[in-house]
Parts: sequence; C-alpha cells; structure tokens
Amino acid sequence: MSADRPFVLTIAGFDPSGGAGILADAKTFEQHSVYGFAVNTGNTIQTENMFYEMQWTDLNFVLHSIQMLFKNYSIKAVKIGIVPSLDYLKEIVFAVKRLSPKTKIVWDTVLKSTTEFDFISIENQAFLIEILKEIDLITPNYNEILQLSSEEINAETIAENLSEYCAVLLKGGHNPAEIGVDYLYLKNEIFRLSPKEVLVFEKHGSGCVLSSAITANIALEQDLKTACTNAKNYIENYLQSNQTKLGYHYV
Repeated sequence: MSADRPFVLTIAGFDPSGGAGILADAKTFEQHSVYGFAVNTGNTIQTENMFYEMQWTDLNFVLHSIQMLFKNYSIKAVKIGIVPSLDYLKEIVFAVKRLSPKTKIVWDTVLKSTTEFDFISIENQAFLIEILKEIDLITPNYNEILQLSSEEINAETIAENLSEYCAVLLKGGHNPAEIGVDYLYLKNEIFRLSPKEVLVFEKHGSGCVLSSAITANIALEQDLKTACTNAKNYIENYLQSNQTKLGYHYV
C-alpha cells in the first residue's frame, strides 16, 4: 500500500459486469492513484444491457463496515451510489460526517437503471434538503434532477435552487439543447464544462465512473471545478475506449 496515496471510499452497489458500481469505482480510483475502499449497498444481477434484480444490504451491516473503515483509516472523500431510500442515504451520510466531519461526500444520484428499474424515489423535499446540506456535490443528469424537486420547473432552475445546499454537477449526456455540456452549480457561480470530443460511444456505468473520478480528484486536493473538469476528460477517454458498452479505464 502506497503511503502517499489518499484513501477514498465508494459506498455503492455491486455490478457483476464491472461496468458500474463498486467494481467500476475501484478501477477508476486505481487509475487516479488513490487507494480505494468499498462498502457494498446491494448485489445486482445485470449485464451492460439489462438489469434483472437487486438485493439490498442490511443498513446496519453497511454502517458497521463504514465505522470500522473510518476507525482504521483517514478517508478524504466518499462517493455514494445506489441506495434504496432517503432514510438509508441519510444514515450513511450522517454516519460519515459524525465519524469524520472533514471528509468530502459526492452523491451520484442513481434513482433508476437505464432499463427503468427504480432504486429510490424522492417523496419528502424537506428531508432531501436536510441530507444535501451534509453533502459536498451531487451529480444528476437532466432526467434525474427533475426527480429531485417537488416543483415542475426546468432542470437548470432546480440545479440552481439545490446549489444553495450543496454543489451540483448537472451532467449533459441527456441535455436536450447541448449534448455533452455539463454545468457545475456552486452557491454563487455557474461553470460551463464543454466536451472536447463530439463523437463518443455510449457506455454502461459512465455516471459511476464520472462521480468516482471526481471523488478521487477531490481526495487529491483539487477544487471542485478542477476536479469536475479533469473527471470530464477522464470520462471522455473512457467513452472513446472502444465501441462496446463496457469501457476500458486509462488516464
């Protein structure tokens, strides 16, 4: 174990195809020269094309694992992926902050699979905001962010509203007006992150890879804009790595 690598933790699901979840996160962490830990929120049965089944991990087991890791290591940043409920998410977020208040948290807002398997629904806006206040960055796409608001307003307005509580990276993969253009919303600033490549190939788990790349960059003490910009470059390399839905990892 390299003594000069910062420790990072992914708290997410297990995808046996390796395209998403903790396997994809671990690959990404290694490429960024950070040391990655993983806590599994649930086992899935899936391929790069289909999602079949989800078996959630007992919350107490997850919390105990988190506790033991933080007891033994100084973890600089945490990425959270699929969770079954806001209650489950809150317990994880508050546990991390209780154990290590300075640890940065990135939540990849995976609300459903691309094959329409629902993971989590947002029914209590006030409860969501309570959680967001303890999170440093969320990374929704244009479809996901609409589910993070109880109001029927556009994605950009929701992102700006939520940035009062935490930073928001509004991913541009589903941006109807500017495909591939991301927007980073901070409390008092908005940054436009343009793609360098126009032609890319769709990849299973690209959102997981992006959020874990950002988490690694934060652990390497990059500011949010730099962390997101560098992660965007990484994900574009990933998307161009081959023409299948299972990408290759390299910087």
